[in-house]
Amino acid sequence: MAVLLALGACGAPSPGPSGGSPAVTTGDPTAPTSWVMPDLVGADLQSAQESIQQLSGFAIAVTTARDATGRGREQVLDRDWTVCTQSVEPGEEITADTMIDFSVVPVAERCP
Repeated sequence: MAVLLALGACGAPSPGPSGGSPAVTTGDPTAPTSWVMPDLVGADLQSAQESIQQLSGFAIAVTTARDATGRGREQVLDRDWTVCTQSVEPGEEITADTMIDFSVVPVAERCP
């Protein structure tokens, strides 16, 4: 018996019947559900975000950031910003529900 998988452009699975992305599950019951928050102060914002994504296997895919000076500047190029503080202390347990916020300044500035 042959099983067919409908492929879209570039060999990617085609969207499901509702037009959304197909569900992807690892089915790995041994996958961790919590992690230890690393110390990311001093890292550039892009690296800090990628560290959380890699650590959690993308269970935590989104973090937030804000201008540490209170001036409300947008972080357009994340590599150009340095992490001054993080909302979750290093060593604390984080889960997929943990909201992580970084306060940042441009790399040419010092943290307040």
